[in-house]
Amino acid sequence: MSQHAVEATVALQHAPGAPFSLESVELGPLAADEILVRMAGVGVCHTDWTAAAGTVPLPTPYVLGHEGAGTVAAVGAQVSTLAVGDQVVLSFDACRSCPQCRAGHPAYCVLSAALNYTGTRPDGTTTMTLKGRPVHGSWFGQSSFATHAVASVRNAVKIPAGSDGPPLDLLGPLGCGLLTGAGTVFRVLRPQAGQSIVVFGLGTVGLSAVMAAAVTGCDPLVGVDPHPDRRRTAEALGCTHTLDPAAVEDLGWALAEITGLGADFTVDTVGSGAVVRQALEALRTPGSCATLGLQALENEITIDQGHLLMGRTLTGVIEGDAEPRVLVPRLIELWRQGRFPFDRLVERYPFHRIEDAVAAARAGKVVKPVLVFD
Repeated sequence: MSQHAVEATVALQHAPGAPFSLESVELGPLAADEILVRMAGVGVCHTDWTAAAGTVPLPTPYVLGHEGAGTVAAVGAQVSTLAVGDQVVLSFDACRSCPQCRAGHPAYCVLSAALNYTGTRPDGTTTMTLKGRPVHGSWFGQSSFATHAVASVRNAVKIPAGSDGPPLDLLGPLGCGLLTGAGTVFRVLRPQAGQSIVVFGLGTVGLSAVMAAAVTGCDPLVGVDPHPDRRRTAEALGCTHTLDPAAVEDLGWALAEITGLGADFTVDTVGSGAVVRQALEALRTPGSCATLGLQALENEITIDQGHLLMGRTLTGVIEGDAEPRVLVPRLIELWRQGRFPFDRLVERYPFHRIEDAVAAARAGKVVKPVLVFD
């Protein structure tokens, strides 16, 4: 273990559903393959607040946060690809050596649960302590609701320094929410220019799918969401049509009128049974639907087998099936070109206003809150 240990202020939760409590903990010492990151910003994601409510059985106390970006402050003894001062985006962790990782699918790493969702390192140790007692972290390999976070060299994406890129404090959502929507379009569905796509739910994941579909040249590109501000944002980001599902008598018919025989592709970012069914029914034959929305670890849905037998496909996708080391730099380059303006989704909040940021996201007032640090 490297002998780096620092004090960090974290948003601690002492019990599921409890408020965030800003407290000082000790981080370190670092394992040989770990890095210490001084956070510039961290996105607030739906997965964070659902976990905070107790839907993921984490040991307490724990620290969440998994869309971090910042500057490397220290490195473990065996880290050679990153150095102090490097800027990084933190994404999900993966072992990088199992068959799925070697095949370019780290989101489906065989050790994914152990590396991302248990609150500890795989050996059972924690990266944080409070008055000598364990504080559980390693959430998505980072727990970045904190002034400093311990991550692995495996889940840190180095960002080339330069003044022409997005501000560092805004880059964290590229590691999860934006990665998920864009990766689903680019990596899983892979539409061609002129093919049609419908995106159900226009939050961070849905709007990142919209931006990726616009880059690809999908037409028509349809967004479905009850929130008028999000529909307007979707139109500004490339949607050719938007629909309020509550304002049309028959959503399926309305989509059929726009897409003709049905959509080539649909993306469900909601995860409810009703929306998954709508997304599947909106497809032409053949067509493909990707479902991304997480409601709970157990979430039963019902579909008609006939829709699948007619050549339609329903597939679940985690983290856009993306390789963060490839897709994150690509999204930054698309931003430079003005083709992936994800910063338009972001509203900054100082770290101490984490409860306000979560409340704004839950209420749909802000698409992507990002907590920023002094």
